[in-house]
Amino acid sequence: MTSADLQAKLVDLLSLPTETEWVEFKLNKAEPQEIGEYLSALSNSAALHRQPCGYILWGVEDGTHTVKGTTFKPHRQKGAGNEDLEPWLARLLSPRIEFKIYEFKPGGHPVVLFQIQAANSTPVAFSGREWVRIGSHKKPLRDYVEKERELWQILSWPGQDWSAGICEGARLNDLDSNAVAFARAEFKKKHPKLIAELGDWDDLTFLNKAKVCIGGKITRTALILLGRPESAHYLAPSHPQLTWILKDKDGMERDYKHFEPPFLLAVDALLANVRNLTCRVLPGGTLFPVELLQYDDWVLRELLHNAIAHQDYPCSGRINVVEFEDRLVVANMGKFLPGDVEDVIRRDAPFSVFRNPFLAQAMVGLQMIDTIGSGIKRIFQVQKKRSFPMPDYDLMGGQEVQVRIIGKVLDEKYTRMLMARTDLDLWDAIALDKVQKRRPISDDEFKVLKKKKLVEGRRPNLFLSAEVAAATETKAEYIRKRAFDREHYKRMVVAYLEQFTEATREDINKLLVDKLSDALDDGQKKNAIRNLLQELRRQGTIRPVEGKRGAGARWELSKSVTEGSA
Repeated sequence: MTSADLQAKLVDLLSLPTETEWVEFKLNKAEPQEIGEYLSALSNSAALHRQPCGYILWGVEDGTHTVKGTTFKPHRQKGAGNEDLEPWLARLLSPRIEFKIYEFKPGGHPVVLFQIQAANSTPVAFSGREWVRIGSHKKPLRDYVEKERELWQILSWPGQDWSAGICEGARLNDLDSNAVAFARAEFKKKHPKLIAELGDWDDLTFLNKAKVCIGGKITRTALILLGRPESAHYLAPSHPQLTWILKDKDGMERDYKHFEPPFLLAVDALLANVRNLTCRVLPGGTLFPVELLQYDDWVLRELLHNAIAHQDYPCSGRINVVEFEDRLVVANMGKFLPGDVEDVIRRDAPFSVFRNPFLAQAMVGLQMIDTIGSGIKRIFQVQKKRSFPMPDYDLMGGQEVQVRIIGKVLDEKYTRMLMARTDLDLWDAIALDKVQKRRPISDDEFKVLKKKKLVEGRRPNLFLSAEVAAATETKAEYIRKRAFDREHYKRMVVAYLEQFTEATREDINKLLVDKLSDALDDGQKKNAIRNLLQELRRQGTIRPVEGKRGAGARWELSKSVTEGSA
């Protein structure tokens, strides 16, 4: 900006209200980390307010907007590691956005202006964390779900979608001919009524109709799904890549392969490397095992396609498929935009926000993902039908989405139960899956499982109910886990004191701890014994031995009990 432009911009900014969310006024405070966080917050807030830029202005009093000057010298300031401030800030912003620094002296007062480009493809993060302005305060974006959802909706408008961007200079011969032919075949399956017309379309016409290209121009989506590996430079600095990694039982890497675009063909090539061994499960009431593959092919394909559709490509990370002996992990960069996996299953409706709308639409047309957005729910349904553990989603603090598919039976009882109890709905299976993984369940889930007599015990130590135990041939374990009646334990304590006169707490622990329910851990068992002794004392059945309190306390029967027995 020229000197005149800067003067005019200063007048405009000073005339704004005091709590404008895309402008920050400061005098001298200029801590580098905070500046970076403000760049993120003001970039995101500018996008929310449909502004092309956000601004930080040093040398202006916040409350009065009076120009007083500043001692801040941005070109002398250092970031971490003694790196110059400007390149340090630029390096830690993700995705990279443009910001410009201006220094001028209106009325002789030194003023510094940072002009910050509004977010335009994905929320802007600094040092891995996204920020936003709430009133006059800078806050983590993840704490304001509605703001975050609104921002993604704005960034998903036509023209703001990274995947819809035109790759200037790219031509039809930058696409893989085999991938284009395969795309035609998939398009025929999806649109059988257009088969007659499809034969008359040249490749560019077909790609426009399939919404992979725009007006005959090659998009980023076209290069991701159909592009030649050597044409990936048009997507720089992003470098789309699928990676398969094989690890041994100790988590050490044994093998790996990278797969470049075209992703339409690369998915099959990657999945061909996955070992999919056969598991044998013995249902209750039969001597004949059921043979199942570790992983359902459709589930693996759906997870990988979802990762491609929702990858945050400007972050330049890979999509990883990590194979262990007993599980598979699929991971892609970026936040899980719907926010909550169970909410997605519950709503069973299309996502309201896509990170890459144009890419997702193209993948629907080529039969890679489901148009109605119910893929996640179907993954859970398939796992339930197979009687295998449910998928585990780890949202990794908003930086990455990892989905783990377990390729073995975790608990034979639960597997047999799902095979035997075909009346259970998906939510029963999800709640019971949490129980078998020793994870907390909600109040509502607990009430439903108890009402249906599927579990017994107290949270978090739940176990199969008698009814389920009978159906899955685990009666002996059920009896072992079920707690005896409290009166039985009281009688054991009384009988011990009648025999040996006195007992320390350690003596009573040894007497009872192995008899208590296996659903309790060691700490809970000791608490249960302490409560039992206090109950006996309040009832007047036992009392502390006189003069023996504290760590050396001993218990004996009360006088009334010994006299009564005499």
